[in-house]
Amino acid sequence: MNLEIAYQLAIITVVAFLCQWVSWRIKLPAILPLLLTGLALGPLTGVLQPKELLGDLLLPGVSLAVSIILFEGAMTLRFDEIRGLEKTVRRLVTWGALVTWSIVAVSAWWFLKLSFDLALLFGALVVVTGPTVIVPLLRSVRPVSSVARLLRWEGIVIDPLGAIFAVLAYELVVASGQEGALLHTLWLFFQTITVGAAIGAVVAMGLAALLRRHLVPEYLRSFLVLSLVIGEFVLANALSEESGLVAVTVTGIVLANLKGVRTNDILHFKENLSVILISGLFIVLAARLEMQELEQLGLMALVVLAIIQLIARPASVLVATLGSNLNWREKSLLAWIAPRGIVAAAISALFAERLLQNGVEGAEMLVPLTFMVIIGTVALQSLTARPLARLLKVAEPAPRGFLIVGANPVARAIGSALQKNQFPVMVTDSSWESIRLARMEGLSTFYGNPVSQHADQYMDLVGYGKLLGLSPRRELNTMATMRYRLEFGEPNIFSLPTQRSDKEVKHEVAPEHRGATLFAAEMTYARLASLLSQGAEIRKTRLTEEFDFNAYQQTPHRRVWPLFAIDTRDRIYVFSEESQPAPKAGWHVLGLIKEDAAKEEARTEARAEAAAEKAAADKGKSTEKANKKS
Repeated sequence: MNLEIAYQLAIITVVAFLCQWVSWRIKLPAILPLLLTGLALGPLTGVLQPKELLGDLLLPGVSLAVSIILFEGAMTLRFDEIRGLEKTVRRLVTWGALVTWSIVAVSAWWFLKLSFDLALLFGALVVVTGPTVIVPLLRSVRPVSSVARLLRWEGIVIDPLGAIFAVLAYELVVASGQEGALLHTLWLFFQTITVGAAIGAVVAMGLAALLRRHLVPEYLRSFLVLSLVIGEFVLANALSEESGLVAVTVTGIVLANLKGVRTNDILHFKENLSVILISGLFIVLAARLEMQELEQLGLMALVVLAIIQLIARPASVLVATLGSNLNWREKSLLAWIAPRGIVAAAISALFAERLLQNGVEGAEMLVPLTFMVIIGTVALQSLTARPLARLLKVAEPAPRGFLIVGANPVARAIGSALQKNQFPVMVTDSSWESIRLARMEGLSTFYGNPVSQHADQYMDLVGYGKLLGLSPRRELNTMATMRYRLEFGEPNIFSLPTQRSDKEVKHEVAPEHRGATLFAAEMTYARLASLLSQGAEIRKTRLTEEFDFNAYQQTPHRRVWPLFAIDTRDRIYVFSEESQPAPKAGWHVLGLIKEDAAKEEARTEARAEAAAEKAAADKGKSTEKANKKS
């Protein structure tokens, strides 16, 4: 079937979005539906024909897309966030990667009869994992914090390093058969690293200077960065082949770790662009495969896949975790999870095309082999990682923690009350002063926007299952409830209105977008803040047969607003307009209690009298001691 170019582009765009949406709904890496869809539309049905669609633009288009994706990944790499894991992560991406590379290369050479140089290239291609597949997988698996952090950081760091390994192997293949090929390859590798690192550092420093001095208007910053990334990629490749990937990676890392350079808006733009590029690339690269290439893989390809999963990965983890504090259960789960991602797919297509142009025998096997590894690892680990984590008892239990949007006084008061009752709490805010005060009160914090891509990658939500939107910014609460609805479940999403309004329905945010309305019908953020400032306190009260929930609410001389109920099995329930728990005897109620003025005055006087009596008693004791001494 031969469709017009416009129709094919439309199909790619629509199908890419649908795949991303489906993966979001089922909480699996988007790479799997993208690849399967690409195979269905390409070699199986012939609906998409990327070679005819893009022609000579295919190879440079893939190269530029990979450079942008690597740059975006490098911009998320902040060294201050890896503290405590440096040694293990460093081993995973160096010695662990070399172990994987070696085992895969030997396996491909032995079982698939590839030339040793080509086997080295294949081994380098499948070393990388990548955050695009790791992060969604971690959200569904929910391993213990140590495993989750290691996997996340390995995926981020190994992306550019894997690309460098692939460049080294590619140069070795190209120089194969020539006198002094190894020495030539090492020299080219040194040249690639040097040229790429130098250009990348210079571009990063120049870009930082432009941003710090505000020489470029706000609306042009993302465009500036994109143009510089593409420009330095092309320039670096012109000076030294394949150094462009190194250059953009270095630029991203340097820019992310420079102080005084605001990159959040740039990163947000690049993240959106990366999603589009990743989606299109996976479909196009999968669609360009030929059926005869897939049929040539045979049984030995599955043997190599089994070696990658059952031997190479465990061996690399074993080497990387020697002397670490991880137990054997954590190491076992770490050894199972290592899905391959976009860098492997894109670079394999890139290098295979160039090797075929150079007449390298066996190069046509690189792409189908790499895609087999990607599909195999993603599918297998997506389906088995969660049951394995439960079997090994390294999966977090049912989440009972609260993610609180806002670190303002209201959020801190509620968070502290929950934390005192053994419910984990994490408050998130973009105000550093509010975050600082929350940390001083002993609360876990995340400094940043809870609906950003940065939060998706770095906010550790293991153990958290409920969201409380307590920010005075109504729009932020709404966005947070929409973002975490599927992750936490609709019954676990709540928000506190900033104010009560008599506006028409058409002006209000739809209930399905704002979550359940917190606490009493008349309660708002402003009223709750006012009550707390007037001396109201959040207290825990135990109910009995004699003192039931009705009696609790009707206690004289005070106003009571129930906030949370805790049953006898230590499960917590949130009071909202849509759901009113019915606490029973033996339950505890966390409520906001405001004593009336007379009772408060009496309590104040009683405290003063008690203090005076204590002071008098202390004075009498001192006098008695003095008399005894004399």
